[in-house]
Amino acid sequence: MKVFLGKFLFAGLFFIPSAVLANPACAVCTVAIGASLEIARRLGVPDSVVGLWAGALLTLLGYWTIKFFDKKGWNFWGRNALLIALSVSMIGFIYLGQVPYSPVWICDVLYIDPVLFGTLLGMFLFILTEKVYDWMKVKNGGHAHFPFEKVVLPVVVLALVSWLLCVCSF
Repeated sequence: MKVFLGKFLFAGLFFIPSAVLANPACAVCTVAIGASLEIARRLGVPDSVVGLWAGALLTLLGYWTIKFFDKKGWNFWGRNALLIALSVSMIGFIYLGQVPYSPVWICDVLYIDPVLFGTLLGMFLFILTEKVYDWMKVKNGGHAHFPFEKVVLPVVVLALVSWLLCVCSF
């Protein structure tokens, strides 16, 4: 009986209202993207598309690291750019030994590995959509146009670019 009562009281603690800290994006979406990357590769999704979502995910983790540094008061010159760069460069450790380095010509302009290309493109697109969201929010009086707009914008942009990369087959 004591064990049941203890579990009941512990479960009740989750329903106590508390202050919520703002995050750059949805944590559930982040976990879903991270878990689905390897599954996508096994299903035959092109490496550039996997790299695109991995780049966005790692950029998001870089934003969270920046928030953590802000909370701790750790400030130094070039901190944000360094933290984003370190976060995105983790792609090399994620797929180390799984994906061989095999550069290809992209649009006859750029000779780069598809995973690296997708990662850099995902980073750029995620940062761009965050800036666009901030701009749209300012133009709307500090409010989002619809619920979860901050999550929907990057997901839609990444999905459209994923489709484009699949059609172009880099």
